[in-house]
Amino acid sequence: MSAPQAAVDCKNQPVVVGDIVRVVNLDKRFIKSFPEDERILIESMIGQFFKVIDMDEEGAPCVVREWHDEHGIMQTHVIALDAEDMEKI
Repeated sequence: MSAPQAAVDCKNQPVVVGDIVRVVNLDKRFIKSFPEDERILIESMIGQFFKVIDMDEEGAPCVVREWHDEHGIMQTHVIALDAEDMEKI
């Protein structure tokens, strides 16, 4: 099996764990894959800055979105980003 390629952003800049990226796009089908009440939270990631916390099995940079639900309980989503979804800052 070959090693995953190094991750890059929309400007072909290398992206590694610890880097800060701005989410510039999220596929509409991806957003629609979430429950309706969570879609606005996922969509609100566009334009925001996140620290890359890990790389997934395929080498894609992962960021985490955290929020408190209506009961005050912390909720999280870890999202792997494609090159066209992010810009390294």
